[in-house]
Amino acid sequence: MKKVFIIAEAGVNHKGDVDLAKKMVEIAKKAGADAVKFQTFKTEKLVSRYANKAEYQKASTNSKESQYEMIKNLELNTAAHIELIECAKKQKIMFLSTAFDLDSIDLLNGLGLEIFKIPSGDINNLPYLRKIGSLHKKIILSTGMSTLVEVETALKVLTGAGTQKKDIIILQCNTEYPTPVEDVNLRAMCTMKEKFGVEVGYSDHTLGIEVSLAAVAMGASVIEKHFTLDKNMEGPDHKASLDPTELEIMVKNIRKIEQALGDGIKVPSKSETKNIEIARKSIIAIKEIKKDEVFSSDNIGIKRPGNGISPMKWDLVLGKVAKKSFKEDELIEI
Repeated sequence: MKKVFIIAEAGVNHKGDVDLAKKMVEIAKKAGADAVKFQTFKTEKLVSRYANKAEYQKASTNSKESQYEMIKNLELNTAAHIELIECAKKQKIMFLSTAFDLDSIDLLNGLGLEIFKIPSGDINNLPYLRKIGSLHKKIILSTGMSTLVEVETALKVLTGAGTQKKDIIILQCNTEYPTPVEDVNLRAMCTMKEKFGVEVGYSDHTLGIEVSLAAVAMGASVIEKHFTLDKNMEGPDHKASLDPTELEIMVKNIRKIEQALGDGIKVPSKSETKNIEIARKSIIAIKEIKKDEVFSSDNIGIKRPGNGISPMKWDLVLGKVAKKSFKEDELIEI
């Protein structure tokens, strides 16, 4: 069985505080996630000073500050990245971060990251895609706000730049925070797997954990989910994030679903084998049968237990001559 790769998305929920970020690393590890992911950016390279906030950002942050000002307060410098990588190593959890600009790609590559996460907003960023594709690293590509054609184009750019398609995982995603359930479209994940022949997963911005669990049941190999220390903290993503307890519950339930999915080979399981004789049936005498009587539907029937002649041999038994006498409810022999 293939283990689902669970990414606990810390994002910018650390509020720019490296100590809070370290605590988030510890929480992600305690919850059982495979990786904890942050966001790497240089504000002046990411957003114009005149860019508006998204509606969900306006609702959860200071309405008087610009997107530039909001993001500047959430930025982590190089020293913070080094501290977090060391913290993740001590906790034995993988450190990941999404680069939001070209300089940040260089920073993360220089710090030795082996997996690069491409955010939905850069799926149509040609120079960005080319640069990440040229690194020959594993790539996780989020596809929020995009069409199937745009996903295909991004894949061509990444592979054209040098990354092998087998090293790319595509995530179905919706970039509204929180995502309305009716806009999730999990079946698009399956469409992309069939269309492009790559592994797929789901980046979840819905409230709760149900949709992530459904994605695992549908074949997701990666689940990414935001979490926070406290949903009531000020910041753009806290309200649509899981708290530490919810994150732990999600991970435990994903692991249960993994076990339940099995290997796909249809055979009796080890636990149920002992019940075969009890639950199945055999051909039995439904009345007393004398030696040399002919077996017919008047004197034989089908009842439990299942350790005699299988009912699938009914036609073979009919018309045969009894080689001995049988009491009522006795297993038939031929």
